Amino acid sequence: MEVRRSLTAQLEWIENRPSKGFRPLDLRTLWRYRELALFLAMRDVKVRYKQAIFGAGWAVLQPLASAAVFTVVFDRLAGMPSDGVPYPLFAYVGMTVWTYFAGAVTKSTQTLVQNAPLVSKVYFPRLIAPIAAVLPGILDLVVALALLVVLIPIYGGFGGWAVLTTPLWLVSLMAAALGVGLWLGALNVTYRDVNHGVTLLVQLWLFVSPVAYPSSQVPDAWRVVYFLNPAAGPIEGFRWALLGTPWPGSVVWVSIASTAVILAGGVLYFLRMERRFADVI
Repeated sequence: MEVRRSLTAQLEWIENRPSKGFRPLDLRTLWRYRELALFLAMRDVKVRYKQAIFGAGWAVLQPLASAAVFTVVFDRLAGMPSDGVPYPLFAYVGMTVWTYFAGAVTKSTQTLVQNAPLVSKVYFPRLIAPIAAVLPGILDLVVALALLVVLIPIYGGFGGWAVLTTPLWLVSLMAAALGVGLWLGALNVTYRDVNHGVTLLVQLWLFVSPVAYPSSQVPDAWRVVYFLNPAAGPIEGFRWALLGTPWPGSVVWVSIASTAVILAGGVLYFLRMERRFADVI
């Protein structure tokens, strides 16, 4: 009789229901699933370069080609200033940083829908998916920036000791991409129009970011508003650190503060919507 009761207890139906109320960020759980984040990131890297003739060379080719076009259009034709450094270097660094940001935002927006079978059938902290989506692009960013070892001796310009601040701008860039990706990724689960709109958003965002032109061209009255753009600070920061362009001023911290607000709000919104992902995806 006791054995039968034990078997009945083991076979008792258990229903998993979404939690209610505010859900705090559980960093310990995220850390336990760090290997899953690395696995998803490495999977994306392998898929990207599988059977690719040029391999990681594409990470250099895209910003290099864009910088060449910008040099012809904005430097040769429009006479755009470049904060005292050769325009090809100016455009190359800006486009390299922007390429990472745009790619990370797009990938983190799409990652939940692309991994729908995993999200709907397997438990893991859903934050792992967008976090993993912003990691692969770091490899491309590092490879592309490594070309500066060749370009700087040719064109001139170096940031000196400021190069030591590069990790700060990298973290800020990743945080900005992740924050925006969390908002858009959570919305994309419910509204698939977001997946189509993110391409247009990224294209327009390029022109309100200091990629092809320096932020010094923005009127003083608008600089604080301009640097609410979370991408503006890291782009100008990378140029200052690597090329020695003038320090853009305290408005850089406006961009970093904006990033912090967007990331914190994105995490809270993502955690609030997370309980519905498996039902609506």
